[in-house]
Amino acid sequence: MYLLGEQPAYADALINRLQNIPARLLEGLTPCGPSLAFSAVEDLGAALPGDQLFILQKGLLHGCVDNRALFYLHEGDLIGLRQDMELPRCRLRSDNPLTLTPYQRSAVFRHIYADPQRSELFLQYMAGQTALLSDAIARLKQPEFRSTNGFQRVSSGEVLIRQGDEADHVFVIIEGHAEAFVDGQKVGDVPKDEIIGAMAVFTGERRNASIVSSEPSTIMRIPKDQFMSLAQSNPKIAGSLIESMARRIDLLNKQVTQLTAQKTTN
Repeated sequence: MYLLGEQPAYADALINRLQNIPARLLEGLTPCGPSLAFSAVEDLGAALPGDQLFILQKGLLHGCVDNRALFYLHEGDLIGLRQDMELPRCRLRSDNPLTLTPYQRSAVFRHIYADPQRSELFLQYMAGQTALLSDAIARLKQPEFRSTNGFQRVSSGEVLIRQGDEADHVFVIIEGHAEAFVDGQKVGDVPKDEIIGAMAVFTGERRNASIVSSEPSTIMRIPKDQFMSLAQSNPKIAGSLIESMARRIDLLNKQVTQLTAQKTTN
């Protein structure tokens, strides 16, 4: 996916990272049939079977919302994933020939979830695509009606998540680094591409830690409703995320225990 019009450099950085993910997700998986060819199409989604996903092998597609082209897809992009229910319907069209390589939808997800690294990669891909589409749709609105969702630049020392607050967003660090604090004590680091704050969104509980940027960083904010819709559209996404978060929470608990023991000893 490439956004049309001017965009900040960090959006380009995210797009470039996402671009090679589909090939990595499908590596080792055999297409379910011969390639599909279209001379031109006004609504590609309506012309494709719902039980398959596709790699755009040749051609260029424009993504349109309210009849306005906001982004385009080109060779190597993954097509056919369900759209976030909280976002307007996006129509894919092209005036030029297209060639698509088909994969059975159920086989794709079995292949992805059979490997933890592919599962994590898929989650990053879906979260990134949701943020890019949200940013593109925000461009349709007048400046005074635009939300603070999407990409943001933050300075060093800025609080991204405050312990005890309600969870209304999920965050992803696109560029930069942050640190996690519990009761004022540092308990861990938050590197680039980490999904932050999803557990509180799932459980409905208040934030159990503060996240503070440790250097100038770029983050993307995904509203709670959009993130939950993304998870509900494919429950295995939620399962993969929860499994990954459980491992991180276990590590966090060990770090907190070590800090408590050190304070007691001193």
